[in-house]
Amino acid sequence: MEFKRTKYNHSYLNIAPLVDVVFLLLLFFMLTSHLVEEPSVKVQLPESRTAITDKQTVPTVVITKEGVVYFMNQQVSIKELREIVKDSLSKAGQKRIRIKADRDVKLSLLISVIDEIRLAGVRDFSIVTIKGD
Repeated sequence: MEFKRTKYNHSYLNIAPLVDVVFLLLLFFMLTSHLVEEPSVKVQLPESRTAITDKQTVPTVVITKEGVVYFMNQQVSIKELREIVKDSLSKAGQKRIRIKADRDVKLSLLISVIDEIRLAGVRDFSIVTIKGD
C-alpha cells in the first residue's frame, strides 16, 4: 500500500519592514516634538499645586519682572494692548488668552493687563503657573 504524502505550503508574513516603518515614525515624532518651543521671553512663573499643562497654541501676554509687556513676542505698552488684542483675536477668531507673568511682577501691573484684556472683549483668560509642591 502506498501512502500519498501531502506537501504543506508554509506562507508567512514578513513583518520586518512594518517594524522598520513604525520605528521610523516613532523616531520622527520624538525628534520633532522637542523642536516646539515656547516664546522667547523668559519669565519665572509662580508655582501652583493645581497647575495644568496646556499644549494648545493660544495667544499669550507675557509680563517680565521689569514690567515690560509682550503680546505674541512683540513688546507693547499697556495703553495699546487693548487695541492690539482686539485686532489680533478678531483676525484669528479666538476669544482666549494666556497670561504669563513673572512671579516678582507687581500685582497692580497684572491687574492693569487683565483689565485691558477684558476691555478688549476677552472673557476667557488664564494665568499660567508651573506645577509646584
